[in-house]
Amino acid sequence: MRITRYADIGLRVLIYLSKADAHRAPATVAEIARQFDIPVNHLVKVAGQLARVGWVQSLRGRNGGLLLGVDASTLRIGTVLRELEGDAELVDCEGLQCRLSHDCRLRGALAAGLRAFYEAMDRYTLADLTRGASGEQIIRMHRNFLRSSKEHDDSATT
Repeated sequence: MRITRYADIGLRVLIYLSKADAHRAPATVAEIARQFDIPVNHLVKVAGQLARVGWVQSLRGRNGGLLLGVDASTLRIGTVLRELEGDAELVDCEGLQCRLSHDCRLRGALAAGLRAFYEAMDRYTLADLTRGASGEQIIRMHRNFLRSSKEHDDSATT
């Protein structure tokens, strides 16, 4: 099974915000897009959905940006993937008009596999994914971005 690019972007946004948020400096869409080489228009769509479900807080204005809207230790990765991927079957047997659909065991096997995948993902929280070296790297990325933005702003005003 492979997750969609949409869900991948959503996970990256949440992971990034979980550590960038520790500094109480909102991360901008442009920052996250640059850090992960993601098209801004894709990131805006994903961030919008994350904000609608309450996982991301969007702040407007000059010092605006995105903040994590939930406690990272309570947000289950399975929950995130269900929201971003949907809970649809892996194969649309009805749409294919498969001649085996009445007696086929593949549909049940795939459904069991999908359930097992989500159950495995439910064992992890957002906080679990950002412990250790990954979390430290995100903190450095965010600090470096803020530092370079400040230097850019300072040179533009002089």
